[in-house]
Amino acid sequence: MFQPAPGTKQDPEKRWAQPDRAFFAHGACHILAGVYLAHPPRSGFRAERIVPNGPYPGNHIYITDGRVAFDYRGYVARDRLLEWFRTQLRRQMPGWSGTVQPVDFDLLNTADLNARKMRGPDQYLHNPIPRARAFLAQKRHAVPGFSDLEKSRG
Repeated sequence: MFQPAPGTKQDPEKRWAQPDRAFFAHGACHILAGVYLAHPPRSGFRAERIVPNGPYPGNHIYITDGRVAFDYRGYVARDRLLEWFRTQLRRQMPGWSGTVQPVDFDLLNTADLNARKMRGPDQYLHNPIPRARAFLAQKRHAVPGFSDLEKSRG
């Protein structure tokens, strides 16, 4: 799991200067998901989010069809993504737990995002939407089948 240097998330220039994977892993996962859904490279996907229970941090938004998930790492089995995420956060914060919820708001609408303590696209140093489009364009979206995906992930 990417861990930004202290102060990165509060400094617009440092936040923007992160590599794409780190940028979309810490604080812009919702932008990546929103851009994915705006022009889906694969059909049948929807957004879900992991919401921490209690006072913990650790919100994450990803795209899924129920079996396969997509986030800054690319495509992976949804169950593997959830287990990996929970394991990483529990290592950092013993007692961490969270629930998976469907996303029922616009992932690119600033007011909707701010109501959930997330930044809107116009609240970054530069527009993150073209960055997310470019990131998605680099990914292989024509996964032939779930079994082939599992083999490639080992």
